[in-house]
Amino acid sequence: MTDSGENEILAQRRANMDALAAGGQSPFGAAFPRSGALAEVKAAFEENKTVAVAGRLVGVRDMGKSTFAHLQDFGGRLQIYVQKNGIGDDAYAAFKHLDLGDFIGVEGALFTTRTGEPTVKITRWTLLAKALRPLPEKWHGLKDSDACYRQRYLDLIANEETRRVFDLRIRIVREVREFLQSRGFLEVETPMIQPQAGGAAARPFVTHHTALNADMYLRIAPELYLKRLLVGGFNRIFEMNRNFRNEGLSRTHNPEFTMMEVYEAYSDRSGMQKLVEELITTVAERALGTLKSGSVEAPIDLARPWREASYRDLVRERAGADWFERDRAGMAAQAQALGLSVDPAWGAVEITQEVYEKLIERTLQNPTFVTRLPAELVPLARRCPDDASVVDVFELVIGGKEVAPGYSELNDPIEQRRRFEQQAGAEAQLVDEDFLLAMEHGMPPAGGMGIGIDRLVMTLAGCDAIRDVLLFPQLKSRE
Repeated sequence: MTDSGENEILAQRRANMDALAAGGQSPFGAAFPRSGALAEVKAAFEENKTVAVAGRLVGVRDMGKSTFAHLQDFGGRLQIYVQKNGIGDDAYAAFKHLDLGDFIGVEGALFTTRTGEPTVKITRWTLLAKALRPLPEKWHGLKDSDACYRQRYLDLIANEETRRVFDLRIRIVREVREFLQSRGFLEVETPMIQPQAGGAAARPFVTHHTALNADMYLRIAPELYLKRLLVGGFNRIFEMNRNFRNEGLSRTHNPEFTMMEVYEAYSDRSGMQKLVEELITTVAERALGTLKSGSVEAPIDLARPWREASYRDLVRERAGADWFERDRAGMAAQAQALGLSVDPAWGAVEITQEVYEKLIERTLQNPTFVTRLPAELVPLARRCPDDASVVDVFELVIGGKEVAPGYSELNDPIEQRRRFEQQAGAEAQLVDEDFLLAMEHGMPPAGGMGIGIDRLVMTLAGCDAIRDVLLFPQLKSRE
């Protein structure tokens, strides 16, 4: 649309607003008591029942002395019908000054049209908010994906699929909480601004606390604070909230994301596997009504029991049975033969992880627990009793994405200090002395896991990009 064309539309809408105001309609009205949301009114339909409903005007069919239209709210649509001889000449003439996108409230009686559609026959209407700009593409939908993300409010108005995804997200989050609370887990809150970033290997966002004159960090994980609560006597806890990592944007990564961590004293990795398997299948059945999820192109079957496979076995299957007998040079050569780029600074662990992430993980479509990971990758987990080079953990992969890691938690403060110091290297100040002090007072053996809520929603909703399940994803600035 040219600038002049757009300006004409905006001018016409303002002219309609002025005409409505001259007729006594406030362009930006007050509260309007409703009989219920549009879907609720339709669900409780009774012929000739008097109702009051409100919503955004999204479709109009002018038939001269009568008009059919549709109102929309987040939950659905409802048809309305207005007649000139039903509301009077002045009110009907004013109705003609409404534009698509305006919010109105109406009162009237329910009836069914000849085509069987529930409808409100209006006896009175009032303007609640004038839309000074038109709906996307004259109500043919918002197709530009960048515009969908930058102007999510228009995406929600125009695209039913978007509303479905976010309604599903809301139900998934509700069901996750209900599942855990029904099993005795207590929801807690821990600091999101921390004096020391810990609990994961990630670059934090840095801020400054003026009153304390100290640099602080937006948390990259709540783990170390939740474990302090295990020391304090909590047995079953979870937290669902935001984490922040000052890293890249991708189809599966956003710098601000929703994570849930769960800890159970006296449990272990096996207990966490059973818990997450039951949790996700229960949530899927309640929120979706089925254990089939994903997309048509990449379907996912959540039926239990779920597959379990060791990290090393998966690597051997893909990279060769002799992979772990090779030296670093041999691994690099084989990885390159498989089409991977190898950084000269990488050691054997990093090369192996590249093979796993690029060639294996993305192929695991149905739920798979990948177990017994290299100890170097997970410094907060307990080592396996039969092999100290691997840790007693799982990574749950669904739809080619890691959805949940789970551990038998390390509760030995001496070993924990050694691993922290090894990870920190020359930067000894990165060792969290306060957390180690807490552990030295005794932390019970425990199982713990994290669930990426955004990725779980992607999995159940059949979305391929994390931006599709975030109402306001982080985006690059427009040039």
